[in-house]
Amino acid sequence: MQPIITIKGINKTYTSGFQALKDIDLEIRRGEIFALLGPNGAGKTTLISLICGIVTPSSGTVHVAGHDIVSDYRAARSTIGLVPQEVATAAFETVAATMQFSRGLFGKPRNPAYIETVLRELSLWDKRHAKIVTLSGGMKRRLMIAKALSHEPQILFLDEPTAGVDVELRRDMWAMVRRLRDSGVTIILTTHYIEEAEEMADRIGVINQGRIIVIEDKAVLMNKLGKKQLALTLQNPLERLPEELAGHRLELSADGNEIVYTFDSQAEHTGIPELLRQLGKHGIDFKDLHSSQSSLEEIFVNLVRPRP
Repeated sequence: MQPIITIKGINKTYTSGFQALKDIDLEIRRGEIFALLGPNGAGKTTLISLICGIVTPSSGTVHVAGHDIVSDYRAARSTIGLVPQEVATAAFETVAATMQFSRGLFGKPRNPAYIETVLRELSLWDKRHAKIVTLSGGMKRRLMIAKALSHEPQILFLDEPTAGVDVELRRDMWAMVRRLRDSGVTIILTTHYIEEAEEMADRIGVINQGRIIVIEDKAVLMNKLGKKQLALTLQNPLERLPEELAGHRLELSADGNEIVYTFDSQAEHTGIPELLRQLGKHGIDFKDLHSSQSSLEEIFVNLVRPRP
């Protein structure tokens, strides 16, 4: 399947001399949820703005649904819905009117049935006649998504979509984003909430200092870069680990009651059977054990941590 967004050799240098993006190559698959992660100032918003035609690249090309974002801007932009970080709406306009206005900006004819569908999906139908100034912060955030969907785009950019909303509303919005994906809309998401990417994304890209440092399916990324650990709760505390166990990647807890073994879950041999035999040989009995794997947050922090 052809990618819906193709980015090749993109660089962006501002007049100040600051290079925000460096040699970006990226393909977004049609119908996926792609999460773009990175620390503040990494280039996430610049990259989204560039794909949407808001920022002009210094070099390189961007094609959206087959259209060049520079030479064929109108056609490319008509395929995109953008939800920016900031909530910006006409405060004294009604919900339904601002939806229709946003639709009209893209030359779309009136379609009350479609607008009703979007507003119902976002739990805003009962507020269709309300002035935006009267809405809560969470409702305004949902209205920004409704406006971005007003012209029936193929692609939806969500730049920090759940910033400042409560946990319950955040989960409602996650469910809504999945339904959009299932309907065929491609979702590109930037977020500071690592659990948001871990919960929703099909693929993850990490950007740091203007460069894409990894692009991978979420499950593959976690398998490749995540650590897996086996924690054994001991029957009797140890003062120290036997020297014969030095070859294993073991850590003894400060109170001596737990041994943690770190291993590669993708390796042909995890070393767990040999470890358990060695523990038995030294008379080290355990009463409980459990395994855990690195979270996406731990992987992300390790990827962007400055190297010595």
